[in-house]
Amino acid sequence: MTGLASAFRTLAVTGAAALLALAGSAASPAVAVPEPKAPPEFVALDSVDRTILQEMRYTTAHNFVGEPIDGYRQPVCVLTRPAAEALHRAQTRLLARGYTLKVYDCYRPQRAVDHFVRWAEDLADERMKAEFYPLVAKDRLFADGYIAEKSGHSRGSTVDLTVVRLPAERTRAYVPGEELTSCSGPVEERFPDSSVDMGTGYDCFDTLSHTENPRITGVQRANRQLLKGLLEAEGFVNLPEEWWHFTFKPEPFPSTYFDFPVARRSVAGH
Repeated sequence: MTGLASAFRTLAVTGAAALLALAGSAASPAVAVPEPKAPPEFVALDSVDRTILQEMRYTTAHNFVGEPIDGYRQPVCVLTRPAAEALHRAQTRLLARGYTLKVYDCYRPQRAVDHFVRWAEDLADERMKAEFYPLVAKDRLFADGYIAEKSGHSRGSTVDLTVVRLPAERTRAYVPGEELTSCSGPVEERFPDSSVDMGTGYDCFDTLSHTENPRITGVQRANRQLLKGLLEAEGFVNLPEEWWHFTFKPEPFPSTYFDFPVARRSVAGH
């Protein structure tokens, strides 16, 4: 009987300890890790210039992935302050000519770039091919430089943008599942966009998107040169493979790839 009593006492103590541990766990839930915020050098573009149009594609399904991209919480352009102020100067000059800038993408968190990489590795997902990369095999996206594991956008001073004639027309909403048309086709056949004709649509994976492609002539070439000349005068450098892609130099963060979400709270108080 003495052995049984000892065993029961041991079970009782062990059970009580387990109950106390559970109670302590319930009373002290895990603390959520707060989202990272942007350094004070970052601002929302519309806090510097409210006249620049914003059509933030990666908050929507109208992009080459076909769904909203990780890290894009709100349709707001976030940039380093020097880049935003340089865009404001360019916009002031452009407005005097009867045009406005329109941005498609600005700062891009690393988690969004990771989303692009996962999508590119999934060769079966080609839901947006007919519009954004009709002539490129998906298994060539890395080799041809269309997708990479790091993006200059994540450093905060790179912007994708175009020119819109005033008064600006509103771009109609994309309807997921609608029939797609090639981004490299004639302007009247491409998805309707308020942009002047740049020869291709935005984010078009095609050599026609190269800024100086010799097949781009006439009005299309003039429009590209208008955008390029305007931004170069304010310190931006164009990526030759993408007519829409510009980086402000010198960059405040030339080697830092940030991952705070695209949201106003990320730059609140800046």
